[in-house]
Amino acid sequence: MTDTTERKDVFSFFPSKNLGGAGDGGLITTNSPEMADKLRMLRVHGSKQKYFHEILGTNSRLDALQAAILRVKLRHLDAWAAGRRDRADRYRKLFSEADFTDFLSYPPTPPERFLHVHNQFTIRCQQRDELKAFLSSKGAPSEIYYPLPLHLQPAFKFLGYHEGDMLNAEKASHEVLSLPVFPELSDAQQDLVVQSLADFYRNRG
Repeated sequence: MTDTTERKDVFSFFPSKNLGGAGDGGLITTNSPEMADKLRMLRVHGSKQKYFHEILGTNSRLDALQAAILRVKLRHLDAWAAGRRDRADRYRKLFSEADFTDFLSYPPTPPERFLHVHNQFTIRCQQRDELKAFLSSKGAPSEIYYPLPLHLQPAFKFLGYHEGDMLNAEKASHEVLSLPVFPELSDAQQDLVVQSLADFYRNRG
């Protein structure tokens, strides 16, 4: 039986993504001919015929140079994903040995039916901002995705939400910290991250 459900999938090729270009880029796929026609129009100023604009659109075409770079990198994507899974599994092993459970939580091992690509390895931790600064001082990079939840962003002020309206999102925004998990991350670099975490929380009881 053929699945006739309309689908669309959106991919980001920002340089820091698992499959990243040399600059901004992205891709949308769909099984709907009607949606595909509209998307083609949207990407080129809402136009089917050059200089004749049927709808409001943008200039968001993926240039040939980015496509060429991505085409070469695509061949390595499976191996890179496997490398990220290996680094994530090693974090879990090191965290378990260090017994960090009083201070932070980390992503569990996904069920076997899921093939996680680990774009990020995000922990939730106490004293997040102080920890981030401490890691940086030790040469261990980290990043916060994201420091302000959507309902508190100035762009969505018109929706009328206020601090306290979405407690789980707000709590997460104060606790999340993403650690390096790129496939080239060496054991020594990963050990530095984990040792720095241990030093930070040891010094704070």
